[in-house]
Amino acid sequence: MTETQNLTLVQAIRDGLHTELREDDDVVVMGQDVGKNGGVFRATEGLFDEFGGDRVIDTPLAESGIVGTAVGMAAMGMRPVPEIQFSGFMYPGFDQIVSHMARFRTRSRGRFTLPMTLRAPYGGGIRAPEHHSESKEAFYAHEAGLKVVIPSTPYEAKGLLAASIRDPDPVIFLEPKLIYRAFREEVPEEPYTVPTGEAATRREGDDVAVFTYGAMTRPTLEAAETLGEEGIECEVVDLRTISPLDREAVVEAFEKTGRAVVVHEAPKTGGLAGEITAILQEEALLYQEAPIGRVTGFDVPYPLYALEDYYLPSAARIEDGILEAVEF
Repeated sequence: MTETQNLTLVQAIRDGLHTELREDDDVVVMGQDVGKNGGVFRATEGLFDEFGGDRVIDTPLAESGIVGTAVGMAAMGMRPVPEIQFSGFMYPGFDQIVSHMARFRTRSRGRFTLPMTLRAPYGGGIRAPEHHSESKEAFYAHEAGLKVVIPSTPYEAKGLLAASIRDPDPVIFLEPKLIYRAFREEVPEEPYTVPTGEAATRREGDDVAVFTYGAMTRPTLEAAETLGEEGIECEVVDLRTISPLDREAVVEAFEKTGRAVVVHEAPKTGGLAGEITAILQEEALLYQEAPIGRVTGFDVPYPLYALEDYYLPSAARIEDGILEAVEF
């Protein structure tokens, strides 16, 4: 019988890091305050004491240096897991990400791979200051050569993180900090992986397909349960990996229902909802019975505290979007 622990999502991240550090001597964790301090969200707490400063490395506050150093380490065969303290701080390292991290395999014609996993807490809802709440995952999904993974449960956080660290190519691993400590789930103590690039159906339904990921999975399921009591059955698909997107699962759910809504907290313009809409138009147009709905953040700078709850898609706003698609 597999032993489990009842963990929050951030605890599952820490357990995943601990497991991979233990299993593979080439794995190193690095970033600002990840060592002695245990990370701003305590995702790396205790790792420094167990594995030491050569495997859990406190770096200067220099995102370009953190990413660039990890690129060099990965090119030489290590498996670095750099952390950027908040995803809104990734921009100083953006050149390293798009110019080197994403292109090294192609540039070297396959001679080098970059087995590195860049972790960052992302998204809003925690009453943080400016630059701490952004949801800019589309930046990285747009860059060929990167995988972009976003867990929504503790079990999958550990499994997806392990799969990412073991991947021969670079992964952007975005952690929805709104649900870091929102709920618990049984997580196996033993090593395991959850495959990247595959969506998961969280709820079966025949009336409308709802696509989402990360922290928005919970309010989407809440909205689906409420509508289910009214006789509207939603198929909720958690994308889990937004690049490469599981196009087959997306199209299959749409062909089943003929209606679709996409939910994400990122701004509407240029967001993943537009890409999913295009996929459905290209591959399943003849199944479509209503316009595809988008329930998203707004095309404005992320607001501070007073308007944060209005900005993020709520269960009520998601319900309205689903009803609009169903009643068309």
